[in-house]
Amino acid sequence: MAARWAPPAGLLLLLLLAVLLPARADRPARTAHADDDPEASSAVFQLYGNVYPHGLYYVAMSIGNPAKPYFLDVDTGSDLTWLQCDAPCVSCSKVPHPLYRPTKNKLVPCVDQLCTSLHGGLSKNHKCDSPKQQCDYEVKYADQGSSLGVLVNDSFAVRLANASVVRPSLAFGCGYDQEVGSSTEVAPTDGVLGLGSGSISLLSQFKQHGITKNVVGHCLSMRGGGFLFFGDNLVPYSRATWVPMARSAFRNYYSPGSASLYFGGRSLGVRPMEVVLDSGSSFTYFSAQPYQALVTALKGDLSKTLKEVSDPSLPLCWKGKKPFKSVLDVKKEFKSLVLNFANGKKALMEIPPENYLIVTKYGNACLGILNGSEIGLKDLNIVGDITMQDQMVIYDNERGQIGWIRAPCDRIPNENTIHGFEEGYCWPQFPSSIFGIQNEECAVNYRSNKE
Repeated sequence: MAARWAPPAGLLLLLLLAVLLPARADRPARTAHADDDPEASSAVFQLYGNVYPHGLYYVAMSIGNPAKPYFLDVDTGSDLTWLQCDAPCVSCSKVPHPLYRPTKNKLVPCVDQLCTSLHGGLSKNHKCDSPKQQCDYEVKYADQGSSLGVLVNDSFAVRLANASVVRPSLAFGCGYDQEVGSSTEVAPTDGVLGLGSGSISLLSQFKQHGITKNVVGHCLSMRGGGFLFFGDNLVPYSRATWVPMARSAFRNYYSPGSASLYFGGRSLGVRPMEVVLDSGSSFTYFSAQPYQALVTALKGDLSKTLKEVSDPSLPLCWKGKKPFKSVLDVKKEFKSLVLNFANGKKALMEIPPENYLIVTKYGNACLGILNGSEIGLKDLNIVGDITMQDQMVIYDNERGQIGWIRAPCDRIPNENTIHGFEEGYCWPQFPSSIFGIQNEECAVNYRSNKE
C-alpha cells in the first residue's frame, strides 16, 4: 500500500513502538458472528478518484458522534485504518476535512487484544508497562510516507443494503505525526482505509460485530469512481474466476499465488511470478525479470507509427502522429497480457492494453507497469489499480479465495442488479490451443449506461 500523497508504491511495514501516555478505553461489545447470522447484510460505498491524474481511489466514511465525513484511501494492502488527527498534531498535511479530534475515553489500551494483533504481525515482543498505557503505532510505506499515532475507538455510521443503518464502535489509528508528501498542498484524503486480512482491519471488525461477512470487493471504473462493498450478498459466485488465497511471503497481502506471464498469447519465458493484489498501489509493479521481458516484447511488437518519447508522468511512453485523447485511440497498437495462475483451474486474468496503459495530459501513451525492483520491492509483483479497473475483484476471507470478473464499474449495484455484471464477460482472446479454453470474440466487454 502507498499512502499516495506521494508517487505510488505498495509495501507496508509495521514498526513497533512502546510509547507512553496513560489512557483508558471502552471495548465495544461483541455481537454474534456473521457466520451465525443468516441476516448479515452487505454495505456498498461509492468510490471517487482515478488512476490518472489523481492516482488513487477513495471512499467517504462517516466517523464519530456526531458523525463527520472523512475521505479514506482504499487499501487492500494494509490492515490499519487511520485518520490524520488533532491529538494535538505534531505534523499533519492539509486535508479535505477538519482534523479528527479524539477524546481520552476513546483511547485503546495497550493490553487490548486489538493492540496485540496490530503489533503481532511483525514481532511477538509487544509489551505493556501499565494496564492504562495507550496503544501506539507507527506505519511506514514504500513511498516513504508514514503515520505515527495512537489507536482509538469511535463509531462508524454505515447504511447497509437492507436499508438499516448501523453505528458500530471500531478501532482505528489517530495519526498525529505524518510524513505524507507536500505539507503545502491539500491532500486528497484524510487517511487510509485498511482492508487487509488482519484482525485490526475494518473488514475483520465488521465480521466480529456480526454486521457483514468477512468478504470485501471493489470495482474501479476506468472512467473514474466505482464502488466498494463489504459482505457477500453481491458476489456473483457462479460467474467469477476463483483461485484459493495463497500464503504470501509478504505479510497480509491478498495473493492469488504464482502466475505465468503471457503477451499476445505467447509465454514470455519468465519463471512463475508471486503476485499480490493491492488497491493501495496506483500502478502495477513487476520484478526485474518479467518487467524487462515485457518491455522487450512490447518494443519488438509496436508499429513504426509509435515513437518512444520522454514524458514526466511515467518512465516509458510513446507518441503517435497526433496526440492521443484516450487509451481507446492507441489500444489497437498493443496486445493483451495474461496472468495464468497455477492455483486455480484455468484461472486467467486478462490484462488488455487499457489495463496497463494511460494517456497523459501531453497526449502520450505510457506503460503503467513499472519495475518494482527499482523501488525495493525485490521479487514482489503487485497488481495495482490500473490493472484492476473495470473488474470486480473479491477477497473472500470466509472461503479463503480471491475472485474477479469483468464488470461495468461505473454502475453502483444493489442486490437486485448485481447479476447484470455477468453480461458481456468473455475469456481472453488467445488461441484455445494455448490455454485450453473456448474463445469468444468480444469487441466490447460491456456497455455502460453512460454511453
